[in-house]
Parts: sequence; C-alpha cells; structure tokens
Amino acid sequence: MLYKKIISSLIFSVFTFFIIASAENAPNENSGIKVMTFEDLKPLLDKKTDTTYVVNFWATWCAPCIAEIPYFEEVGEKYKDKKLKILMVSLDFPSHIKSRLIPFMKKENMKNEVVLLDDPNSNRWIPLVDKDWSGAIPATLIYNDCKRKFYPNEFTSNELHTVVEEFINDSVSAE
Repeated sequence: MLYKKIISSLIFSVFTFFIIASAENAPNENSGIKVMTFEDLKPLLDKKTDTTYVVNFWATWCAPCIAEIPYFEEVGEKYKDKKLKILMVSLDFPSHIKSRLIPFMKKENMKNEVVLLDDPNSNRWIPLVDKDWSGAIPATLIYNDCKRKFYPNEFTSNELHTVVEEFINDSVSAE
C-alpha cells in the first residue's frame, strides 16, 4: 500500500513538473507575440502587394540591434499613413518571451509588430532570407514590388529614414 502511494506521488510530481515547465516556456497567449517557424515567416518575406515591407532581424541580447530599435519605431510612426509594414523578427529564445522580450518591448514602447522566430535550423533558413547573409544581426530586408535589398548591418537613424523613403518613393513613382 505504501509502495503504491509513493509511486502515485512520484508520478504526480513528475507530471506536475512537466506541466509547470512547459507553461513557463510557452508564450502567454495574451503577450501578443506570435511564435513562428521559418515556414510560417517565409510568406512574409515575399508578399506581392503595393506595400513596402521592412523586416528586421534582431534580439534583446544584441547591442547594435537595441541601438537601432528606436529608428524603426520612428520610421513606423513617420510613415504610418503610407503603404509601409514593419516586422521586427526577434531571434530571442522562446523561453525568454516573458522574462526578456515583453519587458524590453514595454520599456522601448515598441509599436511595430514583433514576432519571434523559433527555428533552430538556421543553416537552412538564413540563406533563404538572403544568399549572402552570414546570419549576423542586426540585419534588415526591405522590399516592395519595385525592388528588394538586404542590409546585413546596423542602421543609423538617417540611413534608415533615407532607405525607407527611397523604397516608398520608388513604389509611388511606379504606380
């Protein structure tokens, strides 16, 4: 009888541990952070519309990435009435959504859409974003119907504003 109680207690403890552990690592459904594999993200890297897309790959542990976050926010605000979509693709660990990513987003008052890329097979997907990309971040893909360019570097505020404006103007003049 004691043996059955010990086994039952042990099974219950292990079961409870796994439930708590998985709940801790799972993103909060109210967090607003969509967790994607590369297959989920891939269609967002080549949309065929009259919109200019800015897709930035970054992480909370990357100092140059953090430095340029305000510039992407400025661009998003400045061109909010234009056909512009900014997608911030976090490469943080999914287990850090609650502890790092969400607090960082709140602290920086991020308004642009943020998704988390959870696809450990980076050797497969990095060259699909850009064949010459080493995988270093920050990195940004900007594209529209007229052109497509990959920037494997950090932007200054002026550089980002200039590049985005060129893309928007090229798109408008093509209409």
